[in-house]
Order: sequence, then structure tokens, then C-alpha cells
Amino acid sequence: MASRTASKDIITLRGSAAIVSEYFGYAANSILYNRGVYPEESFKKVKKYGLTMLLTEDEGVKTFVSNLTAQLAEWLETGKLQRVVLVIMSKASGEVLERWNFSIETDSEVVQKGVSREKSDKEIMREIQAIMRQIASSITYLPCLEEPCVFDVLAYTDMDVAVPFTWIESDPKLIANPQMVKLHSFDTKIHKVDTLVSYKNDDEWDES
Repeated sequence: MASRTASKDIITLRGSAAIVSEYFGYAANSILYNRGVYPEESFKKVKKYGLTMLLTEDEGVKTFVSNLTAQLAEWLETGKLQRVVLVIMSKASGEVLERWNFSIETDSEVVQKGVSREKSDKEIMREIQAIMRQIASSITYLPCLEEPCVFDVLAYTDMDVAVPFTWIESDPKLIANPQMVKLHSFDTKIHKVDTLVSYKNDDEWDES
């Protein structure tokens, strides 16, 4: 008689850090593509999360994102990373037009005691897939960026974190009176990531 055994996926701190940092890399690429920060022809199609994703072929951006995800993974493993923000700014004026905010909650017991958690890889992938679909459809709910733009990434960490020399102190690059759209969350059972995009509100209402 055939039998089937159900297996549970064990999630370790290092494994969770790898999942989350990889997510940031793909999310950043998707944002840069879908918001038109770099030309469409500078991206290639790859399969990830059960979707067709776009990755930049611009060497400078590839290096930046690769170094970024490696550093984020290191901070995630120590439980010191609180938030990552991808900022899109006007190339001409430096005005902040969009802030893609990724807030991170870390299970402190896992960091302190080295325990693991259980969650299906497929379930985590489905949660990330839902966010990626929202990023891909961002053109439907965000204003069109009608001028050349550049981007930057801000990382919010605990105060006692050693910051590499390649990172510098920055102002928070906030938007005054922004509109906000909350995207889906995903949770590895060790790191929970909430995604929110805020953007410049060009609608001027006369209240007189």
C-alpha cells in the first residue's frame, strides 16, 4: 500500500536572510523596470517565483544590487536590519518622487538562541509572488514618472551596527504629504517584511 509522508521545510536564520535579501534584489530590479528608471531594453527576462521577472543588464546597477543584497543578508543574519527604502528621485532637481519602504520584523528568539522555524517554501514563494505582481502592476496606481530619474537605497539599522565605508549617513529623503499604497507582506517565520510605497501627491485641492 502506497503511503505519503508530509515534510515540513525548516527555516534557519541564514536561510531566511538569504530569502529576504534575494527578494530585495528582485524587487529592486522590478521597481526600476516598471517605474521606467532605466530603459526597457537594458533588462533581460528570467523565471523566478513562478513569474517572468526582469533583471538589469547595466553593469553598474548589477554591481550595486549585488553588493546591496550581500550587505543586507549580513545585517539580516544579525537581526540588526529594521528597514530598507528604495528612493526614486528627479535626476535634474533631486526631488524625491517615490519611496518604496520595506519594513522588517525579526524573531529575536531565533537570533539570540539559534533556533529554527518551520514554513513551506511554496507558501513563502506564493506570498512573494503576490508582492511581485503588485509591483509589476504599479503603473496602474502610481503617477507616471515623466522626467529622467535616479535611485538610491537607504538602510535603517540598529545603532550598534558597524557600517561599511561604502555606505554614508543620509537624510531620510522624505516626501511631504505623500500618498501611500500598502502592498502585501511575506513572512519566513523569522523575518516578516511589510512593503509600502509612498509617492508625491500632485493633486492640489482648493479648500476655500
